[in-house]
Amino acid sequence: MSETIIREGNRATVKPTQRFTASLSEQLKPELKDLVDQGVAEVIFDLLGVDDIDSISIGLIVSTHNSLKKLGGVVRVINVCDDIISLFKTMRLDQHFTIQGVD
Repeated sequence: MSETIIREGNRATVKPTQRFTASLSEQLKPELKDLVDQGVAEVIFDLLGVDDIDSISIGLIVSTHNSLKKLGGVVRVINVCDDIISLFKTMRLDQHFTIQGVD
């Protein structure tokens, strides 16, 4: 498992670097699928320090949400900067999973 994902019991926390873009998402995609298959019930995307996110990475968050929702699990996105929160709200993603700004 990459050092970007930390698993604790049935919870996994994804901590991407400053740029959460396609290259990182492609690396994380199979790891997240494996975690869902292994019964992880909650995936937290901790975006502290992330100031750039692309459509591929947003798609990864959404697909993880969809996979977990089918199994009764949840996705939360935390420590999100204001610009990315605005983007998520424009896309209405805040209606599908929890999105929290930086504390």
